[in-house]
Order: sequence, then C-alpha cells, then structure tokens
Amino acid sequence: MSVESVTLDRPVRRAPAATGSLRASIAKQILRLATRQAPVDVVLPDGSLLNRRGGSPTAGRPGIVLRSPESFYGRVAVNPKIGIGEAYTAEDWHAADGTDLADALTPYAERLSGLLPAWMLRLRGLVDQPIPADQRGAVEDTQENISAHYDLGNEMFAAFLDPTLSYSSAMFDRTRPLAEQDLQEAQLRKVNAALDLAGVGAGDEVLEIGTGWGTLAIEAARRGARVTTVTLSVEQAAMARERVEAAGLTERVEVLVRDYRHVAGTFDAVVSIEMIEAVGERYWPEYFATLSRLVRPGGAIALQAITMPHQRYLATRHSYGWIQKHIFPGGLIPSTTAISEQAGRVGLAVTRTDTFGADYAETLRRWRAAFLAAWPTIRSDAFGEEFRRTWEFYLAYCEAGFRAGVIDVAQIRLEADRREVP
Repeated sequence: MSVESVTLDRPVRRAPAATGSLRASIAKQILRLATRQAPVDVVLPDGSLLNRRGGSPTAGRPGIVLRSPESFYGRVAVNPKIGIGEAYTAEDWHAADGTDLADALTPYAERLSGLLPAWMLRLRGLVDQPIPADQRGAVEDTQENISAHYDLGNEMFAAFLDPTLSYSSAMFDRTRPLAEQDLQEAQLRKVNAALDLAGVGAGDEVLEIGTGWGTLAIEAARRGARVTTVTLSVEQAAMARERVEAAGLTERVEVLVRDYRHVAGTFDAVVSIEMIEAVGERYWPEYFATLSRLVRPGGAIALQAITMPHQRYLATRHSYGWIQKHIFPGGLIPSTTAISEQAGRVGLAVTRTDTFGADYAETLRRWRAAFLAAWPTIRSDAFGEEFRRTWEFYLAYCEAGFRAGVIDVAQIRLEADRREVP
C-alpha cells in the first residue's frame, strides 16, 4: 500500500491554538451541519447529540463519542483534512461501544460530496495546506519518504500481514464466500493475476518496481522468469533477499536498493504493485517515460494502483491531507484517466483495467483486526499508544473509503501504442 508514514516525531496530543477561538466555534457549527447528513450518532460528554436536538442514541446505529469536544473543534478548525485523524490519535473522539470504527466512518465516506453545501466546498482552498516541497517526489527526497513508512521494521509489518508479507490489496475469489478464503490465498491470487496481465512466463526478463518483501519476484521466478526487483527500503530489501535465498531462487532474482529512474536495460515485462501512488504528480511524466524506456517492443507493463474518480483527483491534487502527513509522505492517488493520459504521452496505451475495490476493503478489515490482536507484541518504546491509534485510524479510514467507492484499486495493462504519438 502506498503514500505517507507514521513518523514518530510529530506529536498530536497538544490541543491546537484555535481551541476556544471564533474559528473553532465556526468549525463546531459546520461539523453539526455535516454530521446531520450521515446516519451516525455523535454523542457529546453530557450524553446529548451533536447532530440532533434532544433524544438519545438510536439502537443499532453507528455511534461516535466526542470525549474532548473543544479540542476536537480546535483541531478541525486549524485543518479539517488533518484535524479529524489527529483528534482520533489524541483521543478527542472514539467509536461508541458496539460500533466498529470503519462502520462509523463509512457513512461519511458514502456522502462525502453532500456533507456540506456546494458553496462551502468551493471555499476549501482557504483551509487546504499545500504539499510540502520535500514530498513532491524529487529523487533526493524519495528514499527518505519511502523509508519513513516501510522502514518502520519488518517485524512490525510481519505481525499483521499474511505469510506472503504482501502490503497491497488481495484479490478474493468472488465465486466463493469470503469466510472460506484466507488472506494468503487471496494475496497469491493477486500476484499471479498481475503476472498474467503482464504475460510473464519462462525465459522472460522481468523488472519489478517496488519489491515489497519479495513475494512477486519469487512467484515470477517460479514461472521460470529472471527478475530484477528494485526498492528504496533497505529493510525490505534485506528481508526480500533472505526470502529469495530460502526459496532457492538466488540465481533468478536480483534485489537492488535503487531508484527506478536509475535502472538500465530493457525487459520483457515490467510489474509494479501500488508504487505509483508514491511517485508524486510532478514526476508522473518521468515515471511513465521510464516505463516506456524499460519495456521491450512487444512487452507489457502491469500496474496495480489505488485510484480515485478523476474529478476528485482534480479537486484534491494540490492539497495536503492526513494520510500524507502521517502515513505516506509524498503520496498522491491518481485517477485511471490521469494514468491513461500520462501513458499516452509517452507512447503507451491502456489495454485492460480490472478493478476490485471491495477486495481492498476486506483486506484492510483483516489487517486491522490482525494489527489490534498483535498489538501486545508490537508495542514498544518506539511504538506507543499514539502509534496504535494512528494506525487503527489509518486502516479503518482507508477501509471506509474503499467500501464507499471513494477510492478504488485496479490492475492495469499498458502496451506500446501502435498509433503515432504526436
């Protein structure tokens, strides 16, 4: 999965300066208006409801409890896109007893465009923060941004991922009940679907951009391919090499700590799973030009990408959000339209797109359950309660987005466009 990291030097517990200010009062009124649009009870400390005058919580309805309302309003007043998540980390609010966090967030995601009047949405530029200069994808910043997330420790990720150590959406068999399918099986289905999409077979030379912990490289090598896989995460590379060696495939797989822009040569197939989100929009032209340079005539590129609707991408592409600040520095989710447009400019054409966003929601649900179950073994001086709450919110927030269709995931095949490129 891709985009920004829980950096441990960004404390969020201190209430922001806007607390008690006119701006916080305005934020309270806007929140009251927004929360009335979703079937979720928002409960204040005295038991009254923020989103309904009088009455009490409705049985069976998702609920949110505002533990420290004024602190919550202050954070939202400073930056709505960042404040809600930071308020969760700081324990200003939590899901009500009997309510799953993703169940509380999904109704808002489903009504995202209708929570506020259109005239208010047009004012978002007044509160949006620009993306910091060091998160725009420059070569000198990319390794630091990737390390901020993926070098949190192999042990931390292994505690909640399945045995394939796949940190991207699984692909479930839609002809069978989900309860009958384990995550490892679904992750291997995803990997092999990507390899099939790129046409990877015996004797092929394959480049993987974004190694992860080596599962795709291993599966491609088991097909008889020779694989070069590149990553900017030193910790991931070390573990991937260990796994390749354990599989007896060191003669077929080379793991490099290298920026994809510095890869030389050409390949029969290029495969990249959920890496484009970390590239940064400014560098998309270079990314697609590099893909075009690296794939041989007659070859194919298979991308797995988290996507959003094109109009939402256009509206949010220059703003800085909670995910970018706390989970994936430097990240931006593209639209399938943006991918097609960028590919077309360098002579590549999208020839197939398979979407499976509901599978990502299920993947995230399972990751969150495993993360919380494993928390006693993850907890340490480096990973304290703020880290736990940040990651709990991150996983639930993303699950809600996929459940609501606000974001999607797709496997996309690119080939050389036989038409003349202008």
